[in-house]
Amino acid sequence: MELSNLTKDRKKRAKGSPDLSSLAYGKLPPQARDLEEAILGAILLEKNAYNTASEILKPECFYTDAHQRIFAAMMGLDSKKMPIDMLTVVEELRKRDDLDNIGGPYYITKLTNAVTSSAHIAAHCKILIQKFIQRELIRLSGETLTDAYQDSADAFDLLDETESKLFELTNSYVKGNYAEVGDVIVEAMNRIEELRNSKEDFSGVPSGFKELDAITNGFQPTDLIIIAARPSVGKTAFALNLARNAALHPTKPVGVGVFSLEMSNAQLVQRILSAQSDVPMDRLTRGRLEEHEMHQLYTKGVKSLSEAPIYLDDTAALNIFELRAKCRRMVSRHNVGLIIIDYLQLMSGGGENKSMNREQEISGISRALKGLAKELKVPVLALSQLSRAVESRKEGNKIPQLSDLRESGAIEQDADLVMFIYRPEYHGIAQDENGESVKGETHIKIAKHRNGSLETIKLKAHLHVQKFVDWNTDDNNYGSGLPSTYKPLGGGPQSGFQNDDGLPPARFNVLPSKMNNSPEFDDGFDTDDPY
Repeated sequence: MELSNLTKDRKKRAKGSPDLSSLAYGKLPPQARDLEEAILGAILLEKNAYNTASEILKPECFYTDAHQRIFAAMMGLDSKKMPIDMLTVVEELRKRDDLDNIGGPYYITKLTNAVTSSAHIAAHCKILIQKFIQRELIRLSGETLTDAYQDSADAFDLLDETESKLFELTNSYVKGNYAEVGDVIVEAMNRIEELRNSKEDFSGVPSGFKELDAITNGFQPTDLIIIAARPSVGKTAFALNLARNAALHPTKPVGVGVFSLEMSNAQLVQRILSAQSDVPMDRLTRGRLEEHEMHQLYTKGVKSLSEAPIYLDDTAALNIFELRAKCRRMVSRHNVGLIIIDYLQLMSGGGENKSMNREQEISGISRALKGLAKELKVPVLALSQLSRAVESRKEGNKIPQLSDLRESGAIEQDADLVMFIYRPEYHGIAQDENGESVKGETHIKIAKHRNGSLETIKLKAHLHVQKFVDWNTDDNNYGSGLPSTYKPLGGGPQSGFQNDDGLPPARFNVLPSKMNNSPEFDDGFDTDDPY
């Protein structure tokens, strides 16, 4: 009786709910053999069909091995500028020793019987690419499943690797199509009308420097911007100024993502706080702050920056795949409108080709950053080192040139905007040709501008407080250690200070003249300045 019931139960399961393991091993990968034959047959019949198919498909998109070989032969013929028909394809396959593998000349003839025209070849190709993507997703999922069961696998490495493979699949096979000029004109006119009605003086992300914004019209979406200089000139300080100015802009604030491969998040925040509060950087680093400086740090720095849309990432040895994934999340979650990378030469390509030299790797990173800017539609700003060629040139000719970009000419090629930071003081120049001091003088030289003019902008650097300001700015109090709201009392310079918050003047009894003469205070610049 029990055996009879067990047999019935097995028959019932076989009819109503099949065994899951048999389903897993019994399924065929997604494919469309009839469409593959139709596409290849259409290419053999009409010469223009190949142009449509080659924009969408690659040999590996075909499921059948014979079809992969045939399409590869067609690609070979096209690269040789030869016509594609039954006779030329057969001959190309014969040269590749693939003719017998695909079924001989008879199979090529058979393909032309599967289709009468190439009218729907684009639709057929899109279906085929979907089948291929499904197969790749199955393969990637299987590899991830196998790796995830390994006890030695690092979960975060596995997550990054899987995300990189998925992005590579998307980037390689999910591409946009061309657009008709009429549609693009409508889009361009809408943009022009929007800018015409806007009250802003610029359309892109503001830099916070009047002359620079006037020339660039703000940093534009999809642009790759390179800021290059020799070490210790102030690249990081300038980039953080750009981040702070964009995030705290009074009328057009923009979220900023900062990736630092060289410094920690805490060090970056110290620099931003120094620039925002005008408290000298060396005081913050050592913690040697007077009472009034702590007040200034909180009121001018912490209060305004605590809600600023600046997002920091200090992952060391970041590769391009990880950067791409992190940037996508920043843009989608926080609506980031500017990405800053400090600095390009510290990144790795993350590729598996170990034979690639450093110049090729930097070229790949540069191209990937430009692609990232276009994909996310935000400006990507990357800092870059300059080669020692600048130092080897004669005195008076130390201004950087495009040829000084370190390790790769591809940076110059891929960038939409290249800016060099040049400080005469860094090269030991104390006075200009008129005999005036060049202390703090900083030149931002625009050496390449794909959509504008090449000019040099003059700024004033206060690196002891990590700040750059417009040249004509009245900045006598920068880094004085005193809030800008402090006013001397009426009893002369020795009578102390008071502020608008009504704090007791006894707490602010350090005179500016004494502070400037203090051994702990330095309002000048050192050519070995680490900032």
